[in-house]
Amino acid sequence: MSKSDLQNPFSSTASLDQNPFEDPHPNPYADLERRERELQAREAALNSRQALLERRPKSNWPFFYPLIFHSIELEIPEPSRPLMSRLYQLWLVLLATLVINIIACIFILIAGSSDGGKDLGASISYLPLIGILSFLLWYRPIYNGYMKEQALYYYLYFFFCGWHLLFSVYMIIGIPSTGSAGLIQTVSMFSRGHIAAAILGVFATAGWTVQGLGNLFYYREIWSHHNAEGHSFTKAKGELAEHGARSYFSRQT
Repeated sequence: MSKSDLQNPFSSTASLDQNPFEDPHPNPYADLERRERELQAREAALNSRQALLERRPKSNWPFFYPLIFHSIELEIPEPSRPLMSRLYQLWLVLLATLVINIIACIFILIAGSSDGGKDLGASISYLPLIGILSFLLWYRPIYNGYMKEQALYYYLYFFFCGWHLLFSVYMIIGIPSTGSAGLIQTVSMFSRGHIAAAILGVFATAGWTVQGLGNLFYYREIWSHHNAEGHSFTKAKGELAEHGARSYFSRQT
């Protein structure tokens, strides 16, 4: 070994700018290893995000144009699933009744009713209006109520379903020119001998009655559940201030 190899690093001949403990022969692959670690970290982050997206439920409702995720089996606690299933079935009965009501109003117009045009126009407007609003304003809130057990959703349900029950009574009566083929219209069609319109009116009246009484029955059950869980209006206001409308269509609280 030469003397130059044994040179004292602390001697005056050594450069003061040089770290005496630094490896004079740095690893030429250090930069590549650093980049590889960065790529691995980035790949792990992407995989984590992908796994999160895969766990997030995909929209499945309505089936013909999915906009939201709806699954009573996955989102509603087991003890409440039968009740929630019945409410969903009643909402489907409501949709079917709205369609039958339109068909009945067509036959009422054909039968020569003086208010047939008004009835048909109003009945057609009810299908998208009542169909969409009933889902958004009372069915979805109680769905969220049982899924998240938050007081706010129960109060939304009680308010808007109460109005829906009054609307159901209004449609059962069947006042001419209101878009309903209810009792008054049905009796009128029978008395005038328009049997087809009258029979359709019977089905429409039955539909309004079934979904109305069914919703009234479960309205009382939900009210009892709401009281048993200790929900209050003060609690609902606190939830509104904390969450707002952010979680209306999500599974998050």
